[in-house]
Amino acid sequence: MESLTSRMQGVQSPIIPVVGELIKNSPGTISLGQGVVSYNPPPSAREFLAKFFAEPANNLYKSVEGIPPLLTALAEKLSAFNGIEINRENCIVVTAGSNMGFMNAILAITNPGDEIILNTPYYFNHEMAIAMAGCRAVLVATDENYQLRPEAIAQAITPKTRAVVTISPNNPTGVVYSEAALRQVNQICGIQRSCGESDRSIYHISDEAYEYFTYNGVKHISPGAFGNSSEYTISLFSLSKAYGFASWRIGYMVIPQHLLVAVKKVQDTILICPPVISQYAALGALQAKEEYLKSNIGAIAQVRQVVLDSLNRLQGLFSITPANGAFYFFLKVNTQMDAFELVKRLIQEHKVAVIPGTTFGMDDGCYLRVAYGALQKEMAKEGIERLVQGLQNIVRS
Repeated sequence: MESLTSRMQGVQSPIIPVVGELIKNSPGTISLGQGVVSYNPPPSAREFLAKFFAEPANNLYKSVEGIPPLLTALAEKLSAFNGIEINRENCIVVTAGSNMGFMNAILAITNPGDEIILNTPYYFNHEMAIAMAGCRAVLVATDENYQLRPEAIAQAITPKTRAVVTISPNNPTGVVYSEAALRQVNQICGIQRSCGESDRSIYHISDEAYEYFTYNGVKHISPGAFGNSSEYTISLFSLSKAYGFASWRIGYMVIPQHLLVAVKKVQDTILICPPVISQYAALGALQAKEEYLKSNIGAIAQVRQVVLDSLNRLQGLFSITPANGAFYFFLKVNTQMDAFELVKRLIQEHKVAVIPGTTFGMDDGCYLRVAYGALQKEMAKEGIERLVQGLQNIVRS
């Protein structure tokens, strides 16, 4: 029995359900934990469901990489917003969320024992996927402002390195990486490296799930738009955040054309095809007027400012790095207390939930991820007030 479970024994347990159980046992808790938005998909997403039901053949399996109308719409979006042109060197694959896109990529490009470079703090599901694939996550620390350190990334590369992963806007820190840093990473990945008897490039896996969530005039940058990068850049996107599509499970990836056969093998085995009804809803969502994203993300920007104003009152209790993206702040609390123990006490004693930084690979101090996208302004203010009060009482006691 032990041998049957050994593959998963070294994989960390996902923290969201763990914290969710604590919340369930403490009724009235305000969650600043899970990274979701409070608003619903646009009406056009629901309207397109009629098109799905109008065609009985839609109940059958469809193309592994996605239905053609959605692929066309995504290609137009990628060109207009990301500056990524779909050509003979690359292609789009629709996935069941960008988490699946990441797993597709890892299984397509690695052999057991290969290495993937993650910048810390990392997104925990990335680290989990790497472990499940029998590969090793090589951790490279970001700087004091959680920005990339390209020189450290270059030094971490070995003959076993298969990819460097970046997340911008970032989960869990909310920072947006500079164009210069992302270009440096792409240049590092584009260098041909010797492996046995053949040369190969290292892939740059760019997770862009929060691409629309930038503030203070900061612009999102897609590494897949850089010149001559199509052959080694894997770009991951999601409708879960910007379009309120979390449970619909639709994301997509832009991959080098030479990876398509491998990715389709993975996806056909796990999923066969992305849920077609959700693909129709996604096609409808992409028809939404620009005002839909502008107004909803504008409302989150207002919540962000409320949260930031409250947190800034307690700078002596913790440090907070300026972050112009996503809907997270990452706090380093000035305490020797274990982060998970602090999270438990905040829930049980002050009815507010956050996520411990240890799940993001940060074990050199007490870190907390604060998520504010799921709450309206007044509820967010109440949640942050509870957090502030809780930290004052627990840490200073």
